[in-house]
Amino acid sequence: MAPTSPIMTAYELIGLPSGEVRYELIRGKLHTMPLSGWEHGIVTAELSMQVATYVEKHDIGVVFAGGTGFQLEHSPDTVLAPDLAFVDRSRVPPTGVPEGYWQGPPDLAVEVLSPDDSTTQVNAKTDAWLSHGAGEVWLVDPKKRTVSIHRPAEAPVVLTENDSLASGLLPGFSCGVAEIFPPSAEAS
Repeated sequence: MAPTSPIMTAYELIGLPSGEVRYELIRGKLHTMPLSGWEHGIVTAELSMQVATYVEKHDIGVVFAGGTGFQLEHSPDTVLAPDLAFVDRSRVPPTGVPEGYWQGPPDLAVEVLSPDDSTTQVNAKTDAWLSHGAGEVWLVDPKKRTVSIHRPAEAPVVLTENDSLASGLLPGFSCGVAEIFPPSAEAS
């Protein structure tokens, strides 16, 4: 993620064209990211289907697709976009989801790692989600085929393909970690 140009606002960010890059705003600095590859897309879609189906069936909140902005800071603005997000029903206004960026973090932010993600960037984003109030961050690593669950003031829990993914934020939700990854070349 390479920063570009001078201070920008969330209002200016939302007006940028979509296309060959994705954007995030960190303390007023625009960061561009290349579009993700096929493996990232498959993993994100599979996990999104699993979580969204569960959330809708149990009417416990709203699931947001990748690219949805969550404004964490103002003046200078910080807007981050996880690959998947969940907001508990208790936090959704009675009038529905507001226009523009969601103000504050999701309850659950899911980041599917890409080959170009650096450890420093991933750690900074995870810390940002948690320090602004997210209850959990899932880091999904398609190369290692693991899911790391991060919670405030707790050591991360790393799940492998032999484990089931569950969350107190999604009571009763469970899916096998192996289910979210495309078949490996070794299994073919």
